[in-house]
Amino acid sequence: MTQQQLEAIRRIAGAIVETAREAGPLGAPSGVVYAALMTHGCTLDQYNQFIAGLEKAGLIEVRHNCIHAT
Repeated sequence: MTQQQLEAIRRIAGAIVETAREAGPLGAPSGVVYAALMTHGCTLDQYNQFIAGLEKAGLIEVRHNCIHAT
């Protein structure tokens, strides 16, 4: 993996966490977040991997199809 690819992953992960944080107590609807990334070429599998990785790292949790910052 190149440095440029790693930086892109960091930026996407940061954007997902920040979006969840800005969404407040109701969380960010997961489908809307995916739709935004999909327009930039993100596949559903890639999106699910991002979300799973962020959950595993303890940065977010998904409840009722909404992403919440921890």
